[in-house]
Amino acid sequence: MNTVSAQQFDEPIITSLLDTDLYKFTMWQAMLHRHPQTQAEYRFVCRKKPEFPLSSLLDAVNRELDHLCQLRFTEKELRYLGALRFIKSDFIDFLRIFQFQRAFIQAYAEGDELHIEAKGPQVHVMGFEIFVLAIVNELYFRQYDAQAALAEGKKRLAIKVEELKTLGREAALRHPFELFDFGVRRRYSRQWQHHVVKTFAQETPQWFKGTSNVLLAMDLDIVPIGTMAHEYFQTYQALGVVQLRNFQKAALESWVQEYRGDLGIALTDTIGMDAFIADFDLYFAKLFDGLRHDSGDPIAWGEKALAHYAKLRIDAHTKRLVFSDGLNVPEALRIYHHFADRTQCGFGIGTQLTNDMGLQPLSIVMKLTSANGQPVAKISDSPGKLLCDDQTFLNYLTQVFQVKRP
Repeated sequence: MNTVSAQQFDEPIITSLLDTDLYKFTMWQAMLHRHPQTQAEYRFVCRKKPEFPLSSLLDAVNRELDHLCQLRFTEKELRYLGALRFIKSDFIDFLRIFQFQRAFIQAYAEGDELHIEAKGPQVHVMGFEIFVLAIVNELYFRQYDAQAALAEGKKRLAIKVEELKTLGREAALRHPFELFDFGVRRRYSRQWQHHVVKTFAQETPQWFKGTSNVLLAMDLDIVPIGTMAHEYFQTYQALGVVQLRNFQKAALESWVQEYRGDLGIALTDTIGMDAFIADFDLYFAKLFDGLRHDSGDPIAWGEKALAHYAKLRIDAHTKRLVFSDGLNVPEALRIYHHFADRTQCGFGIGTQLTNDMGLQPLSIVMKLTSANGQPVAKISDSPGKLLCDDQTFLNYLTQVFQVKRP
């Protein structure tokens, strides 16, 4: 494998505005074209108590945010983005003059808790999310013995590579196994993610098919992967362009109009799979290439998806199920063996690819909490993933869609 060492702590964590997930750009373009006036608020949340207070990172976080807000896209980066067939030229023109505004984001501490809030025009603040999570993660893990963590990480990475290579000794299923790196927001460090992705790309190219990290995709000449996240659907809860009951249909329709056949994997769990299927009619089922799982039991979810396609008389072999919820390689292989003779499968792994170092990972998110002054919610299909600051709106949303909280 390639060599990797402890990163220099005096180097900024984020050095390129491409060092983020592709779906931030695809959602960004869609919102710029359709709802550029939307005001939004995003908040950082630590779901589980860390081993030491995140508030101790405050000064370093603020220094990193200062640096982030000085970065601009380079011409090389813009040429790369512009060469992606689904990225429009006017979006590139916007990015050419774009710069994060420090006034739109603040970090502060209350006791042991670290608070980070981004508030302003959505097209100016939605990009903060992944950078903030990468910054907090890397600052946090710098507190541990880097040499010990990297040594353990290399051992575990070698095991993953060998686990994946077992596919080459099995009888082939109808559809191939495809693995993607989804680990920007959860990574141990920028340098370590580069090492992991490069290792998989070199040693298992028949199964490793891309990364969500646009910078790594450009630097390593591999495919950038991603379509949409929960914030895209949640925004439509508050836009007022349609009744709340129709927000998912409005979001899906806008996506179809923006990308016209590209980026055809739809996320299903903003308010749960059952409510999504109710809106994912024959029209959308034919237009979208497949679905992404991000909460709840993956086998049960996949069976619901296949049953829905069967009900609509759609050949599931022409569709793709992408699994991305807390996976490791053995779990991805288990799910693959369950479904791969019936439909195409893809697997996005985050923490267990880019932060499996023998240390307890952080459980942190930075999520949209309101748009245009109205609350938004994510209910999902897993306990602990519910996000909403307004119980009245949450109660109303569950009543409108007749869903239960997990």
